[in-house]
Amino acid sequence: MKIKPFAGVRPPRELAAEVASRPYDVLNSAEAKAEAGEKSLLHIIKPEIDFDPIADEHSQAVYDKAVENFKKWQDRGWLVQDDKEMYYIYAQTMDGRTQYGLVAAANVDDYMTGKIKKHELTRKDKEDDRMIHVRIQNANIEPVFFAYPDVPEMNEIVENFVKNNAPEYDFTAADGFGHKFWVIRDDAINARITEIFKNIPALYVADGHHRTAAAARVGAEKREQNPNHTGNEEYNFFLAVIFPESQLKVIDYNRVVKDLNGLSPEQFIAELKKSFEVTEMGTEIYKPNKLHNFGMYLNGKWYSLTAKPGTYNDNDPIGVLDVTVLSNLVFDKILNLGDLRTSKRIDFVGGIRGLGELQKRVDSGEMAVAFALYPVTMRQIIDIADTGNIMPPKTTWFEPKLRSGLVIHKLS
Repeated sequence: MKIKPFAGVRPPRELAAEVASRPYDVLNSAEAKAEAGEKSLLHIIKPEIDFDPIADEHSQAVYDKAVENFKKWQDRGWLVQDDKEMYYIYAQTMDGRTQYGLVAAANVDDYMTGKIKKHELTRKDKEDDRMIHVRIQNANIEPVFFAYPDVPEMNEIVENFVKNNAPEYDFTAADGFGHKFWVIRDDAINARITEIFKNIPALYVADGHHRTAAAARVGAEKREQNPNHTGNEEYNFFLAVIFPESQLKVIDYNRVVKDLNGLSPEQFIAELKKSFEVTEMGTEIYKPNKLHNFGMYLNGKWYSLTAKPGTYNDNDPIGVLDVTVLSNLVFDKILNLGDLRTSKRIDFVGGIRGLGELQKRVDSGEMAVAFALYPVTMRQIIDIADTGNIMPPKTTWFEPKLRSGLVIHKLS
């Protein structure tokens, strides 16, 4: 893999917690407006919040405001460019567990040739929107989230560096997640990191498929516009935080459905029993405890559903996934939901909200039934990416999310 250090644009130490924000895609505009302090990066990544009323995020005025705010943050010294190219280390702590990522500039060619592997389909409209932001800012404002197979030497470098050096930033955000950030000024360490990654065969997009595709497309676009292109220009690279596979944890991504396709609850359970062992668990929340076991909340009660042998294919990297099992046996066969990406009868709930959120949405009458899934593993994600397969929609949820605004990568 080809990665490189870069001269990041980032907040002074005393402003890091104020500038850094949650990513653009985990907040709607109203939530972002309520959350954004004066110096928050949200004014740059969701500039529609600076209008009253909140403006259309795809309007030219909003794109212009994004450029204006990025310049303003630099003019005011809230974002400052480093004096040389470096790697950075970014650590996130959640529920007592810490993961350490290398902040680097990843290579556009590696994405275009498939060395940076994806496991999700992207939507062109969302790619196009992210492309506009990269193009107008001439920068990757927000990072993408990659994984790589563990390399003992790399783990050792990171471990020794964080043990022997004070972090540049160290704060706990309002959501309780801890964030630490180190700057690697040692040229020899930076050079060694570049060499180590030359022997890593692939990187894997964990989170940020649309941002990755958009960044690569802008790089390709700039290449075509430059008659003197060499391949070493900064636009050939984009901002990524790269974590060793062993440190990452995928959490559950659950489903709620609006109706039972004309069936009564009793009829629905009778249909389920053809493919599942169904056990009533009472009113206490039931969390799935293994692959092919599901929690279901229906009519004020929780149930354990275990798929019967022969209803799934554990030798198929897609067939083994519980999202596939549930889609095949319930959403297609019984509820007839059609394409889950476009169906208005289903919604998806990230596990960070807890299983109580599923119960709440059914009890409110908004939804008829909820399903809790056992989370996929990083190994399953890598197997799918390596075999060129694509995961069904809304399969993976990574937490904690990368904080935006700790460092920015300019394309020139």
